Amino acid sequence: MTYQETKNYVSLFSSILIFGAYCLYLFQKYNEEILDSTATLSFWGGSILILILVSIVANIVITIVFIIIYRITTNEEEPAFADELDKLIELKAIKISHYVFLLGFLLAMSSLAMDMPLSVTFILLIFSGFLAQLGNIVTQLYHYRKGV
Repeated sequence: MTYQETKNYVSLFSSILIFGAYCLYLFQKYNEEILDSTATLSFWGGSILILILVSIVANIVITIVFIIIYRITTNEEEPAFADELDKLIELKAIKISHYVFLLGFLLAMSSLAMDMPLSVTFILLIFSGFLAQLGNIVTQLYHYRKGV
């Protein structure tokens, strides 16, 4: 298995783990709160900020640990450059990721237009961000396995 495939499998696993832990945290916190309209916006705004910060820090730590473990187990260094194939695969994955998030964003805005609760909008936005990240990783894995 190549470095890129291994890195993407680690990213897939860590993304699912981080999002699952975040959902458990959010579910517990949401059940504790009684929300009116202003408290709802404050709650979801804070929740999204926490998700962003935790995701960034966790991904940095997981990447560093992965690089260290990869280096120890294979005695190979991380590739210092990305060739044309890597760049093409990354661009295709980003395109898919943007389409998935755009669809989720449109669904979230549609929920607002249909007078659904604000919580539905924020849940759709968070979930579409997660699906976009998964779409990016799965697309890269597919193209590294099957080719462009």
